[in-house]
Parts: sequence; C-alpha cells; structure tokens
Amino acid sequence: MPVSRRALALPVAAVALLAAGTISCTSSSSDDEDSAPGARDGQAEESAEPAPRWNTSPASLAAIGDSITRAFDACALLSDCPEASWATGTEPEVASLATQLMGDGADVSDRAWNLAESGATASDLPDQARRIVGYEPELVTVMIGGNDACAADLDSMTSVDDFRAHVTETMDIIRGRLPDTQVYVSSVPDLMRLWSEGSESFVARTVWQVANICPSMLDDAGDDSAEAVERREAVRERVREYNATLGEVCAEDALCRYDGGAVFDYAFTTHHLSDFDWFHPSREGQATLAELAYEQITAGPTG
Repeated sequence: MPVSRRALALPVAAVALLAAGTISCTSSSSDDEDSAPGARDGQAEESAEPAPRWNTSPASLAAIGDSITRAFDACALLSDCPEASWATGTEPEVASLATQLMGDGADVSDRAWNLAESGATASDLPDQARRIVGYEPELVTVMIGGNDACAADLDSMTSVDDFRAHVTETMDIIRGRLPDTQVYVSSVPDLMRLWSEGSESFVARTVWQVANICPSMLDDAGDDSAEAVERREAVRERVREYNATLGEVCAEDALCRYDGGAVFDYAFTTHHLSDFDWFHPSREGQATLAELAYEQITAGPTG
C-alpha cells in the first residue's frame, strides 16, 4: 500500500515595555536601571503572540496527493473511486476522514474536495496546492511519495533533495495563500511490507510483473538473491528518507501535523490491498488510513 514548515508567518506584536524614564520614578540608580529586565539601554522587549491552536474539528477539507487518495482500484479495475477515498469519500463502509470530522455523506460532498491525481509524484504537488486555494479549506491532507519511490529502477527514484524542494514549495503555497489552514501530512506506506505480504502469492507476483507495478520494489518478486534484497532495501531506505523529510518540513509550520510514521509503521495485510492489483488499498485499507488520520487530527496539543 504505497502511496504521496515554513514557520507560520505570524505577526509578532511588539509590546513596548516601560523603559528608562519610567524606571527612574522608582529608582535613580543606574545599576538598578541596568538590571531591570527588558530595560537595559532603553531597549523595548518584544513578546511573540502565542502559537496558533490546532482545531480538532475542521469544517472543510481538501485532499492532495496520488492514487491512494483517489482510491484507485478500490472499486473497479484501473479506475479511480473517490467515493471510497480515505480522505474525502462518502461510502459508509470506508468512514472517511471527512465523514468522521463533518457528518454524513451528503454533507461531506459540499465541504470536502479531492484534488489528488493518480500517478502523481511530489513534483505535481505544488500545482495541486495552487488548485485548492479557491476552496479555502480549513484542513488540507497530503499523501505523496509512493510513486517517487516506485520507479523503473533505483536511479530513477526521486532524489531526497528534489522531494524536499517540492514538498517545501507546496507548504509555502498553502501557507502563503491560506495562512490559517491546517495541514495533515501522512507518511509514505512501507513498500517492503507490501512486497513481503504479496510475494508468496503467485497471483500477486504475476500481476505485479505483467502490469509492471512498482518495479523498483516488486520486480522479480520471487527473487531472493543478494542483489534483489539489496535493491529492495534501497527502496525502503529511500521511503524512510522521504518520511523524515515530510516530518522535518511539517515541523517548520505551526499548523502542520505529520503522522509520526503511523502509516509507514502500520502492519497492513493482504486484506488491506486491492483484489485487482495487490498494490493500492482496498476499501478496508482506505478505512484504516481514515482511522489513522482521524486519530492524529483529533488528538490534543502535541508537545
């Protein structure tokens, strides 16, 4: 099941402290004046505003990312199924994040927008971010990175530097145009677990090979040679690096929450995978992603 801040620019209120002239009303001693907090050399002390509070009940949501968020192959072969999306879906069976936060499906459709695109990589994320601006959502969900790692070979995977640049640009766009919007960032699922769960199945191996699905990880899925093992480990390490990057970029923004690796660490099974491609999340997998996101978004203050 693969996938896909800037410090919030808050105005700093300059609070003028009573300086030397005021202090002299209580003391004529220059030593006392020098020792008064915030009054040395008549300098005014600035007091930053409190950090913005995280809203655990956002009233609208926009989702950006890749085929996971589009629920590709969750309902029919080679088709998006946004009604089953973990983020914005309306199917009761999935109980999407939007449904859990806002109410029934009819209500959700007016306040949740899915701008993710199947096949998207991190390089597509800034354009998606620009498209959500007009909706003015209170929450944006981000899931990206699976396609960046699922390349033709190791050399074709998105570099960590490029990945960081795209994610950083995305956050800059959101924060610059939507200063009060919250952002939830999902970790990239563990592609190695995907391989280990499906590699014992002849059907899964055949589908992966014939459809050329995630060759960097899943090519020759039955091969247990040292070279194959090393290749898979390299892909897993790249996913770990992507996740570290997502966490670091998110940590720079006061209104961003990273899932802390919850999706990557989740011990999903074949039941969470599509019956069509053994790769994308099934409805059960989508429901699990929704649960993990809901737990993060509705949690109390962090740190």
